[in-house]
Amino acid sequence: MKTILLLVALFLGVHSAEAAEYDFPYLTFETTEGKKVSIEVSTMSFAIDGSTLTVGSQSFTLANLAKMYFSATDETATNINELDNVGSEAVVAVYDLNGKVVDKSHISKGVYIAKMKDESFKMVVK
Repeated sequence: MKTILLLVALFLGVHSAEAAEYDFPYLTFETTEGKKVSIEVSTMSFAIDGSTLTVGSQSFTLANLAKMYFSATDETATNINELDNVGSEAVVAVYDLNGKVVDKSHISKGVYIAKMKDESFKMVVK
């Protein structure tokens, strides 16, 4: 466990310098559930307490972190509302949680993002 924590600290320290050099202002964390949180490198501080990594105001359980990488844009999901029932004619496009377009007529069980004319919604197909 100490080895993992040391490697995370080393990764963040060394790669923060590289991120500034290559103009990647964000460090993005992705959880095993697919949630992404981007934190500005210039304001980033981190602490490790047991199995919890705290970066700025965000906390992550180390076991639930799928990956972390530097990015040029903030990849934190925002302005996505939950929608229970919507007519398919109102939906402009449907995306899976990997950001790939899904054919509206071939949607299987799962969670999707439905893009409408003026806003986006989280859509759960049961």
